[in-house]
Amino acid sequence: MTQAAYIHIPFCEHICHYCDFNKVFLKGQPVDEYLTALEAEMKITMAKTPTKGLNSIFVGGGTPTALSVKQLERLCKIIQDHLPFNNGLEYTFEANPGDLTADKLKVLFDSGVNRLSFGVQSFNDELLKKIGRTHKAEDVFRSVEAAKKVGFHNISIDLIYSLPGQTLEDFNQTLDTSFSLGTTHFSGYSLIIEPKTIFYQLHHKGVLQLPDEDEEAAMYETLMNQMEKHGYHQYEISNFSKKGFESRHNLTYWDNDYYYGFGAGAHSYINGVRRSNYGPLKKYMTPIENNQLPIMDEIILSEKEMWEEEMFLGLRKIKGVSINHFIGKFGNSPLVIFEDVINQLVNKDLIHVRDGCISLTKKGLFLGNEVFQAFLLN
Repeated sequence: MTQAAYIHIPFCEHICHYCDFNKVFLKGQPVDEYLTALEAEMKITMAKTPTKGLNSIFVGGGTPTALSVKQLERLCKIIQDHLPFNNGLEYTFEANPGDLTADKLKVLFDSGVNRLSFGVQSFNDELLKKIGRTHKAEDVFRSVEAAKKVGFHNISIDLIYSLPGQTLEDFNQTLDTSFSLGTTHFSGYSLIIEPKTIFYQLHHKGVLQLPDEDEEAAMYETLMNQMEKHGYHQYEISNFSKKGFESRHNLTYWDNDYYYGFGAGAHSYINGVRRSNYGPLKKYMTPIENNQLPIMDEIILSEKEMWEEEMFLGLRKIKGVSINHFIGKFGNSPLVIFEDVINQLVNKDLIHVRDGCISLTKKGLFLGNEVFQAFLLN
C-alpha cells in the first residue's frame, strides 16, 4: 500500500549554482495552468492506483513557497481534495529563508502543513553569495522565528559542506549558529558537482576551488560529532534529528517503500514499478490535457533489482537493513543472496552484521558509495 506522496513545484525566483533539480525561473511561467495539470494528474493517478491513506506528504521543488499566497492556497486545497490524509500525517513544505511572509505561513499552517524544511546551506553570507543563494543569515533567524510564532514546531534545516573556499573553521561556525535556532532536524550534505549546473561549468574550466578529500572528510566527521554533542541522533548518512522527529518521508525512500510522485520531473515507485514524469512544463502538461499520465520512463523491477535496491537504500540508515524484514519481503535471506559481497565488506570493516541487521561501520559511513556499488549484482 502506497503511504507517501512527493509533489514537485518547479518554480524558482533564482537558480542556485549547484542545483540540478528540475526547475525554471518563476517569472512569466504558467503557474496556474501547472496547478491545473497537477490536480488532473492526482485525479488520474488516484483513480488508477488508490490508497486508503498517506502517512507523509512532501512538497518540494524548485521553491514551493515562491508561489503567491493565492496560488499556495489553491495548491493546498488541491492536495486536501485529492490525497487521503491518515491521522498523524507528516506534511512538509520546502521553503527558502526570506520568502515566507506571515500570510504564506498562515496559509500553510491552516492547511495542515506541520513541518517546514528550510534550504539554509550556510550561515556565511559571503559563501551564500558565492553559491548563488539570495538570502542572508539574518533571513534564516527571521523565517524560523516567524514560523514558530505561527505554530510550526517541526522545522528542518539543510546544510551543505565542502563548498568552494569553505574551511573547517567556517563550517564549525555555521554549525554553532545552526544549533542556536533550536530546530528539530538537520540534513547535512557534501557538495556534489552535478552536470548542467553553473558549478559544473566552472569546475570543468578549472576555476572552482573546492576543499580536498581530507578536508571534506573532516567536515563530515565534525558534522557527526557536533550533532551528537547537541542531542541530534544520526539516523541516516546525512540526516540527524531530535528523538521522534526523523523525516518520515525520507525514511519511505530508504525503507524502499512505495510512494507517489506528482508534478514535472517527479519520480514514483508503485507496485514494483518505478516511473519518472516529463520534466519540461509543456511536455508534462500536454499528456494530462488528453487524460493521460505524463510518464517519460517506466521500469518494472526484476526481483534481483528489488534485492539490490533494498540493500543500497537501506544501508543509508544507521540501523541498516533488517535481515528478518528482508526475508519477510522477499522470502530469502540477504546473508545468502549477498554472501560473498557481505563477507568481503565485513573483512574491509565497511559493514557489520549484528543485532539482526546489516549496517555500515564508522569507516563505512565515509565510504558509503563503495559499499552501495558492491551490492549491484552482475
